[in-house]
Amino acid sequence: MSEISGSSILITGGTGSFGKAFLEHALTHLDPARIVVFSRDELKQYEVRQRFGDDKRIRFFLGDIRDRDRLARAMHGVDYVVHAAALKQVDTAEYNPSEFVNTNINGSQNVIDAAINAGVKKVVALSTDKASSPINLYGATKLVADKLFIAGNHYAATHPTRLAVVRYGNVMGSRGSVVPLFRKLAANSQSLPITDKRMTRFWITLPAAVKFVVDSFDRMEGGELFVPRIPSMRIMDLVEAVAPGSPTHETGIRPGEKLHEEMIASDDSRRTLRFPDRYVVQPVAASWGYQAPVGGEEVADGFNYRSDNNDLWLSVDDMRALIEAEEK
Repeated sequence: MSEISGSSILITGGTGSFGKAFLEHALTHLDPARIVVFSRDELKQYEVRQRFGDDKRIRFFLGDIRDRDRLARAMHGVDYVVHAAALKQVDTAEYNPSEFVNTNINGSQNVIDAAINAGVKKVVALSTDKASSPINLYGATKLVADKLFIAGNHYAATHPTRLAVVRYGNVMGSRGSVVPLFRKLAANSQSLPITDKRMTRFWITLPAAVKFVVDSFDRMEGGELFVPRIPSMRIMDLVEAVAPGSPTHETGIRPGEKLHEEMIASDDSRRTLRFPDRYVVQPVAASWGYQAPVGGEEVADGFNYRSDNNDLWLSVDDMRALIEAEEK
């Protein structure tokens, strides 16, 4: 049984792909006293209400993480917070940088302040591979958010609140997944657009991402950056798994896009411990009494965790089986 079972939980961005998967997992496996779905889109909240019916454990809270007062109200009596709200489109960020700063950075600071003031026990914030050695504005805002959550433990040192970060790569089945696009084009005998045939990506399913976050609540002391040990895949293998034999054409890497994903930079190697299911990047400085987790193995100096140098890989058959299982 998880530490957060039977408790009061709030999830920001609770009507997104991860939020809905987390909500379903929590209602099925965690028996929450209540779970607060905090998001700014009333249509999506309506759709989630239709999906989950009138479960009395769910509270829908319309609000924006840019509004600190609204967050403070929503967090009253909350034990645990999952912070999933963010603006995420790489190309949109380049045209609207101030909006991404306001939501991903300033909004994250609001979540931290509201959680500490409300006496929340633990907060886990969701990050992205793009926050490691960022080359686009979206990744840069998420890197700042990561550091804000880690540093938040300094300010919460005399309070019960502890904060940690979870970072992972592509999520199969999330909004914006390329799988439905490939299938639609293949069904119409159209060529599939590939940015670069050499491209590799990490891959995790939504249920696995949710479970990793829940497990991280149980393992965190505050200040950790948790990174799951997950497999990589080659983009051309994905094409073969989804639409075998379909023609493809290269469109070129988009602005701000990487050929290979990275989740741990080499400069972070001296603070990284390896466990069977995850890596733990420890805080640079810890004034709140942080202690290193037991049982971790130090990685080699200069180690970096990229999708092209991974020791775990998905074959075409592996991906096909995962996609079929996800769609059942």
